[in-house]
Amino acid sequence: MSTPASAEPRRYRGAVIGAGGIARQAHLPAFLEAPSVRRRVAIVALVDSAPDLAPVDGIPLLSRREQLAGAPPADFIDVCTPTATHLDLTLWGLEQGYHVLCEKPVAVTRAEADRIAAAARARRRLVMPCHQYRFSPAWTQVKQWLDEGAIGRWHLAEFSVYRLMADPGRQGGGGGGGGDTPWRGTSAAGRGGVLLDHGTHFIYQLLDIAGVPGEVSAWTGRLRHRDYEVEDTASLHFAYPERLVTMFFTWAARRRDNRIRFIGDAGSIEWLGGELRLERRGLVERLDVSAELDKSAYHRWFAELFASFVAALDHGAAPDPYLEDIRRVASVVEHAYEAARTGCKVAISDGA
Repeated sequence: MSTPASAEPRRYRGAVIGAGGIARQAHLPAFLEAPSVRRRVAIVALVDSAPDLAPVDGIPLLSRREQLAGAPPADFIDVCTPTATHLDLTLWGLEQGYHVLCEKPVAVTRAEADRIAAAARARRRLVMPCHQYRFSPAWTQVKQWLDEGAIGRWHLAEFSVYRLMADPGRQGGGGGGGGDTPWRGTSAAGRGGVLLDHGTHFIYQLLDIAGVPGEVSAWTGRLRHRDYEVEDTASLHFAYPERLVTMFFTWAARRRDNRIRFIGDAGSIEWLGGELRLERRGLVERLDVSAELDKSAYHRWFAELFASFVAALDHGAAPDPYLEDIRRVASVVEHAYEAARTGCKVAISDGA
């Protein structure tokens, strides 16, 4: 018995704002090359005011966001610009009636998150943060082990990121051995330093597995990059009932490295360099995740993120499932900076 063919799924049209490193290395490859995304999304414009930009696969290049009014209609904008522009572009996009994808952090404070939430709800539009680390195969494996209780109840977690300098992005400048300060090293464009840049990712990962911590203590400072206006190093302690989480981020290292460790009453999980290790009952399981540490892998994480965005669009924009995510991350970041500024432990309320 024959059945009628299913209707062709809707194809959403988007405009990417910002043609720097993250757009060209991750966002655009995910949109244009990942089969699951390419068949559901068409990028109709790229907006960037920088001179002499190289074209990208024939996508129309606009110099101002206002020119989108004369471009092919778009359903969403994808914000790939420096942190200081995120709030303005997100609110502008919502006012124009667009759904919004936005690089992290979307909001830096609870007040900013509340402004975005009010605008999104008023317009019945989605605002999705680019929290793509959730889709790293290495992290999904760690989370699966934790969810399964592979190491029992965990009581200690450590997250560390070591970099030589702030990512210069498209600028290509220095910051370590000379040259211009990268935008992430400036307060005007970056709004914060390594805590905000790298910390945001690990904070939402922590919230996914442990919820909002009870209190935070923190230290931030400049150890190497004296030309930066923001911290190049941050140390954080998050306290839970019978559980401690430490985070350490630096742009002052001698080599690039990432380390994650969970210790439980029945074993441990370690992500060191390119190896993921699960130790339990005296046995060690090892997985090679070195390919995931290269930036060339990032676009695959974004492809899964964008597929989730498309699925949310398919199901309708209200209520927005991401607004609480944005606010909780902003709250923890805000409290961490307060703790670093005051030198005191800062309590984080249940409602963040």
